[in-house]
Amino acid sequence: MVSSAGISIQAVQAIGLTVSDASQATDFFTGAFNFTVESDTVLSGDEASYLYGVPDAQVRIVSLKLGQETVRLMQFLGADARPVPADSKSNDLWFQHFAIIVSDMNAAYAQLKRFSFSPISPEPQTLPNNIEAFKFRDTDGHALELLKFPSGLGPDYWQSQETLFLGIDHSAIAISSTERSLALYRDALGLTHQGSFTNIGIKQETMDNLFSAKVIVTSLTPATGRLGVEFLDYLTPPGARPFPIDQKTSDLVHMHFELAVEDIDAAIEVLEESNQVQFVSPKVIDLPNVMPFKRGALWRDPDGHNILLVQN
Repeated sequence: MVSSAGISIQAVQAIGLTVSDASQATDFFTGAFNFTVESDTVLSGDEASYLYGVPDAQVRIVSLKLGQETVRLMQFLGADARPVPADSKSNDLWFQHFAIIVSDMNAAYAQLKRFSFSPISPEPQTLPNNIEAFKFRDTDGHALELLKFPSGLGPDYWQSQETLFLGIDHSAIAISSTERSLALYRDALGLTHQGSFTNIGIKQETMDNLFSAKVIVTSLTPATGRLGVEFLDYLTPPGARPFPIDQKTSDLVHMHFELAVEDIDAAIEVLEESNQVQFVSPKVIDLPNVMPFKRGALWRDPDGHNILLVQN
C-alpha cells in the first residue's frame, strides 16, 4: 500500500549482512547469542545477479531467528569479498549495527567472550537511565551491540527474564544529516518518527571508542513488528568518511534493511520520482520459491546505506 504521503513500510522484516563464510558466521550467531537457523538456501542465476548487482552471483543465504527478529547471512560463493576497512570508526558513514537485547548483561557478555570478536567498547557501559550497552565487531568486521534496558524502561517485551537473548530492537546507521534522512525514511517510506535526542560525554565516547563524540540519535518504527531503524548523526568529531563509491553487495561492509511492502511496483515508482536514491537492482526482480519473499529490489539511500525492498 502506498499512501498519499509516500510508501507504507509494513515491517523491517530482516537485517541482511554479507559474510565471508556462512557456516562460520552461523556458528557464531547461534553459539554466542542463541539464534536458531530458519532456512539455508542458495540463490543463483540472473535473479541473484540482478537483485544484488553482482555479475554471475551465487549466494548462500542463511536465515537466523532470535525472538521475533530475523538476520540473513549472505555469502557470495566464489566472489572476492573485500574486507571492512580495518580503521573503521563509529561515525564513518558505512557504519551500521544491530542491537541485541539481553536480560542479563553480565551473563550475555560472559557467553560472548567464549567466541572471537573485536571490542569497540572496552567493556559493557552503564549509560544514563541505567541502560547497559556493549559495542563490538564480529570476525568479519560487522558492528553489533548488546543492550539491556533497566526495569520500567523500554517496551514490556524487552523486560522478559525468560531467556538471556530476547531479540533485536533496532539497526542503527551513521548518517550525515538527520533532516535529509527523515525526508526519506519518514516522509517517503512512511516510518514513524518516535523521537530524537543528543548523546554526549565520556560514556558515549567510551562506548563508541570515539573521542569527543556528540551524536543525535533518532528512532523510527514501521507499522508492525519490534525491529526499528535508528539514525546516528555525529556532530563531532569531524572527519566522518563516506561510503566507498565502488561498494558492492559482495563486500563485507554490506548490510541492509529488508523492508516489506504490500505493493512493490508502486513503492519503486515513488522512489524513482523522489530522486533521493540510487538503485542497485535495475528493476523489481521476481524470485524463486527458495527465497523468503517473492519479489525484491535493492537500492541505496543518499549516504550509501542499502535497503532491500521486498514483497512477500
